[in-house]
Amino acid sequence: MENLREINCKEIFRKAYENRYTWKNEFNGYKGKCIFLVNNNIHEGEFLLGKDFKPNIKKIEDEKIVKSISSQLFEVCIHRVKREFKTVHSENNFNLLKNSESGIEMSVSGKNQGDKYRVKNDCINMVYRKIHGTIIEIFVEEFLHTGIGSLSKKYSSQQIDPDTLKANSQKLEYSDEFINIGEEDYWILNSRTIKYLNKNQEEEKQMFVFEDLSLLK
Repeated sequence: MENLREINCKEIFRKAYENRYTWKNEFNGYKGKCIFLVNNNIHEGEFLLGKDFKPNIKKIEDEKIVKSISSQLFEVCIHRVKREFKTVHSENNFNLLKNSESGIEMSVSGKNQGDKYRVKNDCINMVYRKIHGTIIEIFVEEFLHTGIGSLSKKYSSQQIDPDTLKANSQKLEYSDEFINIGEEDYWILNSRTIKYLNKNQEEEKQMFVFEDLSLLK
């Protein structure tokens, strides 16, 4: 174990933050086929995700299905935007909570007071953040190391009530697969499986598949 006084949390977090896989600024978007599988139902369509990150889904009539597919595409691409560490975190300080086998856990003071992160092997494997009035807690089990940054591959996500600090949503278990397309090392979501327990405590799953992917010029 390192001497706790020698742990510079801001530096450790910065390295992990900069180790996340992001797309180049000149990324113009991509298109392909989208398939959504839920409760033995299959919905197939086409999508185009432009430079503005607004997904356009075609050949699927059901608005709820369109919204589900769109939200996954948007959620994935918003995490690929490259934003400089100092732009995002210059007003934050990072304070050591504990150092364990799971990683170095730290709390944030300053602009994002109350947020927490955990870092291991230059990867952020726990996120506890207040977003739009609710707390999101994410634990990452597995990463894909692309050689130019890491991507979360297997993880869970749950919403926490900021007043009671108790879970107020079901726990979603994610499993993501990525494919490298183009000559510029663009890693794109190929499939995503989300598992959760329904009201009867039975496991359900949704699967999103993205095929025939090509970059927009």
